[in-house]
Amino acid sequence: MAINRRDALKSMALLMGGTIVGMNALLTGCSPEEQLSGLNFSEKDIAFLDELGEAIIPTTDTPGAKAAEIGTFMVMMVKDTYNAAEQEKFTNGLNALRADFKKQQSTDFMEASTADRTAYLNALQARAAEEEALAGFLAMAKDLTVLGYFTSEIGATQALRYMETPGKYDGCMEYVPGDRAWAL
Repeated sequence: MAINRRDALKSMALLMGGTIVGMNALLTGCSPEEQLSGLNFSEKDIAFLDELGEAIIPTTDTPGAKAAEIGTFMVMMVKDTYNAAEQEKFTNGLNALRADFKKQQSTDFMEASTADRTAYLNALQARAAEEEALAGFLAMAKDLTVLGYFTSEIGATQALRYMETPGKYDGCMEYVPGDRAWAL
C-alpha cells in the first residue's frame, strides 16, 4: 500500500505532537503534593495586598489596583498557580515586609500614608541586593499587580482601550502619540 506525502506528514505531526505534549505534561506537570495544604489568607491579608497594589499602581485619572481588588487576585494566583516553594516565598515575604515596614517607619503599613508606603517600596527596591527575601516578594507582588490590574475589567476598559474580540481588522489605524495601549 502506497502512502502519499501529505498522509505521511499528518501522521508524523500527530505522532510528534502527541509525544511532545505527553512529555511536557510528564516533565512540567504539578503533582498534588507540591501544593501547600491549608494556605489561608485572612481578610486583613487581602486588605494589605490591596494597599500594596495601590502603592504600585495608584489611583490617578483612572482607578488604581485597589479598585480592581488586586488583593483577591493575588491570593487566587498564589493558591492556584504557585508551587509550595513559591507559596512559602510569597507568604514569608508578606510577613517580612510587614515587619520591616514597621521597623523602618515605626508604624503599621496599613496606617501609613501613601507617600510613606511609596517611599519605603522605592527604598526597598534600591536595597534589593541586601534584602533578597523582601526583594523577591516585591518582584512577585509587582508582577501579580500588573497582571491582575491590566487583565481586570477596570484595567482593560479604563486604563487601556478595550476592543471586544473578535473585532474587525483595521490595518490602517491612525497612531496618535500618547494614546493608551489596546487591550484585546
